[in-house]
Amino acid sequence: MDRVAYENFKDLEHSHFWFVSRRRIFFDQLDQLLPELLPQNGAERGADRGADRGSGRVLEIGCGAGGMLGPLSRYGEIAGLDIDHEYVGVCKERGFPNVLCGSGYELPFKDDAFDLICLFDTIEHIPDDEQALREVRRVLKPGGALFVSVPAYQWLWSQNDRIAHHQRRYTATRLRSVLKRAGLKPQRISYFNTFLLPIIIPSVLWQKLMDRLGRLPEGYNNTSVKIRPWQNRILTAIMSGERLPLRWLRFPLGHSLFALSRPDAESPQS
Repeated sequence: MDRVAYENFKDLEHSHFWFVSRRRIFFDQLDQLLPELLPQNGAERGADRGADRGSGRVLEIGCGAGGMLGPLSRYGEIAGLDIDHEYVGVCKERGFPNVLCGSGYELPFKDDAFDLICLFDTIEHIPDDEQALREVRRVLKPGGALFVSVPAYQWLWSQNDRIAHHQRRYTATRLRSVLKRAGLKPQRISYFNTFLLPIIIPSVLWQKLMDRLGRLPEGYNNTSVKIRPWQNRILTAIMSGERLPLRWLRFPLGHSLFALSRPDAESPQS
């Protein structure tokens, strides 16, 4: 990811509607799908670091500046991995000592080490996503869980993807296929960021047109657009509101996807 974009994301991760809403959606899903990882006396939904913790071992790959490590800690002991050594340092400064700098192709962990592994908008950055997911399966305990989120639809490719150094965008079919090839059995796949799609599509098409005409500002991306606090609150309410119907429904379209998978016992590790 371009350094300017990286710094922009770090600054916005606790306030921008996209970061706040996806965090609410993801952890609502994790609480619903993995109650066995929550503390025995229960943890408040959306609780951050400092809440009672479960007894699992949890790894986030591509943890960046550590914005998701705090909420993840309620499921148990936290470890993180990122390819950027500066952001590993930021994580440590934020109080997460078990964060390493390394590659998703060669995870510095033993086999069957983790109960939960999360890749939040990470595998789209990796050239060989299948190889990275095979490594994930290696370090995931039998019966453990993998949670993945990715951007959706190649036709929504824009300058934002280039700035973020994305390799691809996904459909549900494509995501399911690469998970299966890596020896992981998808249990739940759904699109999300669906309610805002009528706003997102025209915005992306405008970006594509301006880019083709050579009139798109250098460094322009979705989070560089200035929105007022009241607009941010409305967009947060709309997008994060998806977490309620997503408890029972699988959305057939959206700007992003998430998937929960388990190791496939019938698929031997290679």
